Amino acid sequence: MTQSATLAGVFDDLAPRYDHEHHEEVARALLALAAPQPVDAVADVACGAGAVALQLARGRSAAAPPVLAVDVSPRMIEAGRARAAAEGLPATAVDWRLADAVPLPVADGCLDAVLCASSLHFLGGRAVADWRRALRPGGRVGFTLPLATHFRPSERFRALLAADVPLPGGAGEACAWAAASGFTDAVARVHVLGDRRVVVVSAVTPGGR
Repeated sequence: MTQSATLAGVFDDLAPRYDHEHHEEVARALLALAAPQPVDAVADVACGAGAVALQLARGRSAAAPPVLAVDVSPRMIEAGRARAAAEGLPATAVDWRLADAVPLPVADGCLDAVLCASSLHFLGGRAVADWRRALRPGGRVGFTLPLATHFRPSERFRALLAADVPLPGGAGEACAWAAASGFTDAVARVHVLGDRRVVVVSAVTPGGR
């Protein structure tokens, strides 16, 4: 079984009891730091039930393109669509895509921002390389990672962790890893959510003016 198929199965199983409150809070922290503009072309990578995509869609300009929300789990995509409909969002506000997150189903250099909440440690470094491909010069990336000292995954989740994405011990380590991954102007914050800690990172693709 491929990594994508395994992830799809795990998150399909998780969908009925997904912790929406936790992921909404992570999404708020990520959007506050990355601060995409109301008309930006944005992808929510490994979107889950759409916490980032839905928060973005609520405040979008009518002239903005749909938020691209990509996930490999059919049940997570279904949950996102149902939440959008329950909120009364226009059907065109979010472009829900059932697809592997790597590579993103977009042309090179077409995105203004790529956002990834609570998933990069499963996707691996190949995702970061693909984000550089998909972003325009000067485009922004925003992602979160668990703080290493507070991460207690189950054995099922531990087996899915990407070996090439080191969990940071603090904001400085996260910024250094973003820089080593080819981004500039990295900033990071440690966000406290109960007994959990999340490192929120925002950085820029080189080449913009």
